[in-house]
Amino acid sequence: MLPFKKILCPTDFSEPACRAIKAAGELAERDSAELILLHVVGAIPALDSPTGMVGFDVAAYQKELTDSAERSLQERLDQHIPETVNASTLVVHGEAAHEINRVAKEEDVDLIVLSTHGETGWRHRIFGSVPEKVIRHATCPVLAIHLD
Repeated sequence: MLPFKKILCPTDFSEPACRAIKAAGELAERDSAELILLHVVGAIPALDSPTGMVGFDVAAYQKELTDSAERSLQERLDQHIPETVNASTLVVHGEAAHEINRVAKEEDVDLIVLSTHGETGWRHRIFGSVPEKVIRHATCPVLAIHLD
């Protein structure tokens, strides 16, 4: 297991996620590991009206979300990852926890580094926790960076 050869770091671009990116970068640099920064674009619900589909170009919106995520991932990589690290970015679409675990399996990663936001109460009960789902279903170790 040690040293790590390939690390996956999913991000939602929040401040806690940026701290996880920094930690993943440090681990990747220490172990000369490959690093993949990942963002999952969620599904866009269909918008129906009594007269049929609302005049909204879902495909164009999805492309804009993807393009924006790719730019943001590259910014995080440039800001937080040492140049000596072999790092790449990846944007996928779907449900976050499922896609994180799918990419981890497909890319044969040794470690997932992610942040926890500490959601509690009704938000946690209704929406669940992406890190919790990732940890529960991951086939590799998961390092959860918790911030107070």
